[in-house]
Parts: sequence; C-alpha cells; structure tokens
Amino acid sequence: MIDTSEPSADEVSAVARGIATAVSPDAGLTEVQASLLHAVTKALTDTDIDYAALEPMQPEELAVVLRHRGPEYRQRIVHHMVLGEMVLTPLPPAVAARVGTFARALGVDDDFVRIARRYADGALGLAWCDLRRNGFAERWDDSRMAPLHTRACFADPFDQPLLDPSLADRWASMESLPADTLGRAVWQMYRDRAFALPGAPGGASAYLAQHDFAHVIADFGTNLEGELEAFSFMGRADPDPKGFAWIATVVGLFETGYVHEQGFLHMDVRDRHARGPGMSVRLADALRRGKAVAEGFGTDLFRVDYHELAPLPLEEVRERVRVPPKSEAAIDAGSPSVFDPEGMSDNQRAAAIGRTDAP
Repeated sequence: MIDTSEPSADEVSAVARGIATAVSPDAGLTEVQASLLHAVTKALTDTDIDYAALEPMQPEELAVVLRHRGPEYRQRIVHHMVLGEMVLTPLPPAVAARVGTFARALGVDDDFVRIARRYADGALGLAWCDLRRNGFAERWDDSRMAPLHTRACFADPFDQPLLDPSLADRWASMESLPADTLGRAVWQMYRDRAFALPGAPGGASAYLAQHDFAHVIADFGTNLEGELEAFSFMGRADPDPKGFAWIATVVGLFETGYVHEQGFLHMDVRDRHARGPGMSVRLADALRRGKAVAEGFGTDLFRVDYHELAPLPLEEVRERVRVPPKSEAAIDAGSPSVFDPEGMSDNQRAAAIGRTDAP
C-alpha cells in the first residue's frame, strides 16, 4: 500500500541527504544550492536541515527510505534534485549523471532529468526543444483553448499571439467590474503597468496571460523576482508533475541563461535573481502554496476559466482555489504585494508614474 502520510523528521533528513549527494559538485554544495534546498525543505516539511553538513548517501539507500512512497512522490523528490542542479552554472556533467543514477534507483523515468543532462552537455537548443515538447506541446489539446475565450489558435503556449480584438475588448471590459473583484484587480494591474491587453498589439498570448490572474490571486509582484514566484507557484499547483516545466523554464530564463527568449518572456541574467536576498525563502514559499493548491483544488491553474471568475470578489476566488496566504517568512524576506511598487520593474514603475490618470 502506498503511504501518503506526512514524512517523519528522520525521513526528511534522509531524503535531504540523498538530494544533497545527488546535486553536489566536487567542491560541495554551493551557497545558493544549500540555501534553496534548505528553504524548500523548511517550507514543505517545517523541518530545518543544514544542507552543508549532511553525510553522503548512496542511491540504493534512498530507494530503501522511499520504498513505501508512490511513484509521484518519488518523482517530486527527483524534481527537487533537478531544481538543485539547474541553479548551477555551468552544470557539471558528473552532477547531471549522478542525478540520473538516483532517479533510476527510485524507479523514476523523468524528462527533466534528461533535459538537465543536455544542459550539462552544453546542448541548450536541444534541451529547450525537449523542454518545450515534453513539458508543454505534448500536453496541449483543444480543451486548453476553451477557458481562453480567443479566436486565435496556437499549438503551444509559446506561439506568437495573433490579434483578436474581441479578446482585447473582453479584457478591457473588466474595468467596469466592482473594485473588490478579481477582474477589476487584474485590469488595474494591467493599467498601472501600461501592459498591452491580450488580443491587442504587443499583448501576451491568451494562454500565457492566464498567469496574470495568478499574480493577483497569489499576490505576487510582476518584476523578474515576482515572475519566478508566480511561475514556481503555478508549476507546483499543477497536479501533473510535468508542471515542473514552468519552474525549469523561468529558472533557465532568469537565473542561468539555459533558456532564451520565449513568447513575452525574455532571458535576463544580468543579476542572478534566484540568488538575491530572500529569494530562496520566497521561491520555497511559492512552492509550498502551489502544493496546497494542487492538493486542495486539484486543477492546473492554466486550465481555469478566469473570465468566469472575474466578477467574483477576489477573496472568494482565493478561497475557491484553496490558495493559502504567504508565509510571514516570505513577507519578511521581501515578497511584495502585486500592487506594491517594490513588486514592479523599473520600467513598470515609470509607466505607473507616467499614467495620465495618476493622482
């Protein structure tokens, strides 16, 4: 029988040893690896683990520890390994190979392990093709179009959007909704930043724009750090482990450069955003909140018809989606509200200041 109970402190410690062993370069875990893995473990299990002081573990030992867990649980553990290795630049081939060994020992055959191996080999173009195909395109079907209310057709989220005036009008109409509603809050977010509406020239695709509703529902900023939080939250909120593709994509875009421009998302590694002050805690809390949504709401947030929910009070939508509030630790670490100027990029703040209707 598959054990679905919360892990004991001993199990958490053993899993941490396995993850640290799998992703550690020859010189030991980097500071960013240790910080991120500590924060994720603390957020998900409320257990403090010093990742810099763990004894190594063989893959077979970890397999014994997790023998009572189901395949999805073990796959999620492997994804923590992949996250731990993907923040390395460059990614040593020995680390990628070792993560593959641990995955095999756990009986996990995972696309993201192979993608990380391509990163280590320097085959970034092939890695992105694999990530786009296995993480997005192969999951695409007509049912994903219905919640978008667009006449434009595309094969996956990163297709360039086509003009759709009726869609732009639908988004613009949210201005007339009451001030406490989800739709009005999203419209305000667009107005404040001078974002082009989906369906209008310069607007994001209707599919990628789904994540803007999540910015408001989960209360994340829209600068690059906020995008890391938002996509990490939505990726983990997907009940299908392939939602990890969103996490892999934004880490590649904004932390390592392993992923280049995709849709309206542009690579920006001038600063290592995941290494900024407090970001390990903020990312870990986004994963915690996403996990709660996956378990309580059980629906990929990219499949939700937010236009149907737009007239509802924002707090009611948050309750429906089962999204917990940010932790005090994440707030103390600097996670701003979606309407806090600290959650905007410099260009977005300039747009807000330059609004003709600004007070």
